[in-house]
Amino acid sequence: MDLTQDYIDRCRAIAGAVEAQKTAIRTAAEWFAESILQDRVVHVFGSGHSRIMVEEMWPRYGSFPGFNPIVELSLTFHNLVVGPNGQRQAMFLENVPGLAARILRNFALSPKDTALVISSSGCSVVPIEMAERFQAAGVKVVAMVTREHSDQSGSNRADGKKLTNFADLVLDTGAPAGDAMIAVPGLDTPVAPGSTVGGVMLVNCIKAETARILTAAGAPPKVLTSPVNVGAERAAELFESAYDEHARRVACLYADLGQPGEQDGRS
Repeated sequence: MDLTQDYIDRCRAIAGAVEAQKTAIRTAAEWFAESILQDRVVHVFGSGHSRIMVEEMWPRYGSFPGFNPIVELSLTFHNLVVGPNGQRQAMFLENVPGLAARILRNFALSPKDTALVISSSGCSVVPIEMAERFQAAGVKVVAMVTREHSDQSGSNRADGKKLTNFADLVLDTGAPAGDAMIAVPGLDTPVAPGSTVGGVMLVNCIKAETARILTAAGAPPKVLTSPVNVGAERAAELFESAYDEHARRVACLYADLGQPGEQDGRS
């Protein structure tokens, strides 16, 4: 039995599932580009391992300003696994009602913003409430879930609602229910998950389409680029200008925070 080939084949199937969503991917990119062209941002949030997709969007090589990565260490830093800052605490906290409101209280949201909220199950409380809060502020929400897994899972929210209930557009990672894809002979539990593969593909498809729209609109993005592609001097220039652009963009999230009438995620 060639388990490596089995995993590769299943990843090809995931690629097919992503390809089938090209229309939705382009819609998400249009929404995100519109926010960026209006000098606003795309908020990107994920708890647990969904943090990977947040960091894949920005900042890294081949990415550009316009995205506000919201990564809460209490929900994502579980490298120690047990003990202080362990996985048990992170899994507990991502199901605490009200935490999303405290996170978004830090930002002055605008209907010009858009958001990408990632949760493979779509059933954890904090991502659900993040999407709900964004929509309440007039922010369009793109949800990224594993559709098959979400459909077969029960929400941890008291009313049973899931992330997909608070999404204007839903993208599917294409992974199976339970995420792990490979059956090992003699082992009664599967291994090797696939949702990250699909999620990273979706994020980078969106990124490419967004860059295309921005460039066509006469506002080409400042892309973090390797010296291998553009030389050391140009790469350094792009890094500095991209980080400066990010600082300028996120400044608007704090400038009017707490002013009467603005949306800031307060309960």
